[in-house]
Parts: sequence; C-alpha cells; structure tokens
Amino acid sequence: MSTETDDPTALAPVAERAAAPEAVTVPTAGGLTWRPATREDVPVWLALRNLIARADAEPYVETAEEIEEIFDGTWRDMTRDSLLGFDADGALVAWGYVASPPGDVTEVRSFTWGGVHPDRRGEGIGREVLAWAIGRARQLLAASGKDVPARIAVFAEDNGPASKQRLYERAGMEVRRYYSDLARPLTGPDATPVPEVALSGSLRLAPWSEALDEATRLAHNDAFRDHWGSQPQTREQWAERAGFAPQWSFVVLDDAPDVDALLASPDTEPETAAALRAGEPFVVGYSLAGHYPEDFAVRGYSFGYTDILGARRSYRGRKAALAALAAGMRAFAADGMEYAALDVDTANPSGAHGLYASLGYTKTTGSRMLSIEL
Repeated sequence: MSTETDDPTALAPVAERAAAPEAVTVPTAGGLTWRPATREDVPVWLALRNLIARADAEPYVETAEEIEEIFDGTWRDMTRDSLLGFDADGALVAWGYVASPPGDVTEVRSFTWGGVHPDRRGEGIGREVLAWAIGRARQLLAASGKDVPARIAVFAEDNGPASKQRLYERAGMEVRRYYSDLARPLTGPDATPVPEVALSGSLRLAPWSEALDEATRLAHNDAFRDHWGSQPQTREQWAERAGFAPQWSFVVLDDAPDVDALLASPDTEPETAAALRAGEPFVVGYSLAGHYPEDFAVRGYSFGYTDILGARRSYRGRKAALAALAAGMRAFAADGMEYAALDVDTANPSGAHGLYASLGYTKTTGSRMLSIEL
C-alpha cells in the first residue's frame, strides 16, 4: 500500500508493516553454492557486474573502488546483506546486495541490487535472488525501529532488458520515480560559453576542501530535505564517495550569515545550529564532482560528472548552486574534458531542469526507481 501522503502517526509500527521473515530463503535455482561476499571477492564480483553491464548496454561500468567502499561502512553487515552464487567450477554466476542507510529520519529505506550472468538467465536464479533481497530488506526495515513510511527500492535503466522490468513488477514493485542523465559539450562548435555568475552580498565562491566538508554535508542535508526520496546523510555515509574529484568541486559560503535569524528559524536543524553557534564556516551552495575515466569508452567521450549539486533552501534564488556548478564546468574544461554531465530527478522541486536546459544540457539516458511502499 502507498503511504506517500499518509500521516506517519497513523501508521502501524514498522516491524508490523515490514512483515519480515524470521529467516531469508537462500536461492536453490541453478544448483549454485551461496555465501556472503567478502573483500577478497571484489575482483570476481567486479568482473561479473561489468560483464552484466556490457550485456545490458548500461551507460557506465563499476570500479573496484566502488565495490571495496561497500565493505568500509560499519553500518553494513555484509555477512547478512550480501549473497554470491558460484557454480560447480567456482565461477561467480549471481549476486545480491541490500543496504539500508542509517541517516533516514522521515522515511526508512532499503535498497536492493543484484544480477545474474547472461548465460544463466532464464533458470529462475534472478527471481530467487530478488526474493532473498526483498526478504532481507524487510528484516532491515523491521530492525530499524523507525515508525515512519518505509520503502524497498531498486533502480533500473530505462533501456534495460524488459525481462528485468517484468521481474521487478512480478515481485510487487511499481515505478515511482524517473531520472534523466544529462550532458552538455564543453568543446567544439556546439559548446556554449559557461556563464560567469556574480554572487551578491556576503556570498563567496571557494574550492572544496577537507576543512569545508562537514559544512558541505550540512548544507546538502538541508538542500535535499524537500526532495522526494532524500534523507539526511550521516558523516559515515557522506564519506563514501568513490570517484570523488576534489579538484572539480566547489562551494559557496556566506561569510556573514544572519545567525540570529537562522537560529530562530524552525527549519534550522540541530547540527547546523551548533555549527552556527560555534562560528563554523557556513556553506550555502555546493557542486561536488566525480571523475570516472572507466566510463569514457562507454559514453564515447571524456567528461566530468557533477555528482551532487544544491543550495540551502533559504538561499535558493541567490545563484549559489549555479555559481558552484559553473566553476565545476570550467574546471572540467580546463582539464580537457569534452563534456559536463549530471543526473536529475525528473520531478526535482528546485527548478533544476530549467536551469540545466539553459546551460545546454540535454538528456542522454534515463533510469527509474521501482519500489514496494510500506
């Protein structure tokens, strides 16, 4: 049942809504041997994930850094949240993985991922891996103790195999959200100039630095508070940033914020209030970028990727995010990147689509999120 517009106080306890199984069912299809993933499995796991990506014409590839990062978070229990299936020769054939972010507050989410070697599809392995993942996701939701709306989700490429879409739908998942991957040229005849953005008052553009990272996290949590499906990120979540390109990342600070007004605002959450009282730097806009050279061949061009972009809600309309984005685009170009790229929720509430279109971004690929709402 959908709870998107329900009053959370009227919900049954999450442990009841999650209907978690006492024990998850390990797949039996395909005659595989199953066990949890370990850090030593990263090479074979990466190879299978990228083989699947090529077969399904996905617009990206994974890196070892991205998979290794999964094992770094203390909030994950990979002995229970992951599953690898090997054939009689010891070759990895299938995998599943579930994660429930610890920072969730107003809704609690469990995300599922998985895949099956293209040569072993049609044996029911994928269906059973997904059933295992959904069962584990229900356990994580129930154990959270957060009596707010809950979601079990999976992401899929719009141009992915129709069989994947059918698999998710038969498991009770429905499409809830669509996303667009956008790109714009930085070189060549079709490249328009990157705008110079003047900031007003006490706002100042600065390169990202480690010293500003916590202030940037707080700005991000505020900026995305009204974005559908977004939840605050803890420091540990925030630190997981495989591919991060600090040389292409920028922030906008307010050097003279109205501290009294901000502290009096009900929208200022406790962590930001503490930072203001302590006189910490106050980041109000940011553009954090990633460098993914492994994807250049897949896309057919080099690019810099804007991973996250935003402005504190009380600073929207003051061009803080635009200034940071434009600085990032110039940094991409200075390093010889042919394109600037990013992705956006098609129903983004901040008017981002119009902004990106005005800067020359056009859609390259699309994806969707399917979910079970509890």
